[in-house]
Amino acid sequence: MSLIVQKYGGTSVANPDSLKIVAEKIISAKKEGKQVVVVVSAMGSSTDELIALANELSETPSPREMDMLLSAGERITMSLLAMHLNSLGYDSYSLTGSQAGIITTSRHGRAEIEKISGERVKEGLEKGSIVIVAGFQGFNPDTREITTLGRGGSDATAVALAASLGAEKCEIYTDVEGVFSADPRITDKAKLLKEITYDEMLEMASTGARVLMARSVEFGRRYNVPIIVRPTFSDGMGTTVKEQVMEQAIVSGVTHNDKEIKFTLFGVPDQPGIAGSVFGHLSDKGVNVDMIVQNVSKDSKTDISFTAPEEQKDEVMEILLHLTQDLKAEGSDKDENIARVSIIGAGMKSESGVASKMFKTLGSNEINIGMISTSPIRISCVISKNDMQKAIEVLHDEFIID
Repeated sequence: MSLIVQKYGGTSVANPDSLKIVAEKIISAKKEGKQVVVVVSAMGSSTDELIALANELSETPSPREMDMLLSAGERITMSLLAMHLNSLGYDSYSLTGSQAGIITTSRHGRAEIEKISGERVKEGLEKGSIVIVAGFQGFNPDTREITTLGRGGSDATAVALAASLGAEKCEIYTDVEGVFSADPRITDKAKLLKEITYDEMLEMASTGARVLMARSVEFGRRYNVPIIVRPTFSDGMGTTVKEQVMEQAIVSGVTHNDKEIKFTLFGVPDQPGIAGSVFGHLSDKGVNVDMIVQNVSKDSKTDISFTAPEEQKDEVMEILLHLTQDLKAEGSDKDENIARVSIIGAGMKSESGVASKMFKTLGSNEINIGMISTSPIRISCVISKNDMQKAIEVLHDEFIID
């Protein structure tokens, strides 16, 4: 009997009516003779509501207590769904992340999955039960604490479970039809992609596409678990993420991220080891640095610029203040009016001239480029946030429509 893992996001389980639709999809898979493990997120916007409650009572809530609080959201969903399935005559039971044997690192709020024992999950499957697991959470045996995996962590839970259980596939159910060539809320020309490679999806997730958490794609690629992104409220086929695709486009998608800030450390001594010191301090504090530019040295000094998530603004500015004093730099600054646009495609590996075409397209539309970053299948540009929508549309017309 084949095994599948299904994951349902917050919009898919937002209310009792939604949970009934989810139950129908689970039962449908069960009737096809499959073993089913279900991973659920918290209902609707309940995670945001819990965060707001915490902030009303404390300006700096304890990371440990935040994990205890936020892990409750998924537990509510899993229990309600199990109750409903049982009432329909389908034996089901729910497990928290720790009960399912999801072992993580100890960092609260951004823990990473280290291994999954899954003993109680396997016991349930052997009995013919539907096993429902709380996403987004795990347990660290050294600290004996509950941990959470960060935004989108239920995706990582689902794909990691699929890998550890040897599932034939992992289905990610959401409120969109699948993965698009661009954000359909930005351009109505966005196309639904039938299939995409792990590498392309990883780049898209890392550069702003919010359909899948990047770490979930890494699990899929590492253990060769096919990931299918499907709509909860329709019968669409969605998008399959896998190792190879039949017809490889030069550029598969255009992504954007307007939730980053550009930070600059001015007048840093141009000496060996300085960059290591700067980014070592940022890494120690868990700052997710992305694009980096170091200017040409002048008078034995240089400027270092980088981008980081806007939610880490206060942490970064505090670190830069200390670094300015320690390194005898001239000062620091931040630019919040930026956005990043990227083009992604495995076909770029063997196609020349893609970068110049991107830069010319932006330039001819009077969009200035502030920073550039590349990988074998991605080119990213930092631009003004005011130009973001225009940039997405012209790049999509140039690379996807053509």
